[in-house]
Amino acid sequence: MAISFEITTIIPAEPEEVYAAWLDSEEHSAMTGSETEISDEAVAPFSAGDGYIQGVNLELEPSKRILQRWRTTDFSPEDEDSMLEILFDVVEEGTRMTIKHWNLPADGMQYKEGWKTWYITPMQAYFSR
Repeated sequence: MAISFEITTIIPAEPEEVYAAWLDSEEHSAMTGSETEISDEAVAPFSAGDGYIQGVNLELEPSKRILQRWRTTDFSPEDEDSMLEILFDVVEEGTRMTIKHWNLPADGMQYKEGWKTWYITPMQAYFSR
């Protein structure tokens, strides 16, 4: 059975900055501490986490929304790609970033902690500098 979850956090930067950093290879690598190859174009493939994550940008709404097809090297060949939607909303403290992740394999709840450890905490530090 596929699973899903949602995480919301505050990033101390404007949505334009957070969105642009997510879709820039150099900045994405700097804010997560791992090698990333990504594009700011729809239907473009990407890899992150030193090759652990692969996917495709499906829909991009500048400074507002990213929709990606997403999988890791832990997915079995039979597993469908999961779907990842990242929403960026203006709040007084900067950006409310919402990560919606669905169609994960039945053993995929570890990705919820992974988002916190490998993205949210490093991004908060990166944008606090």
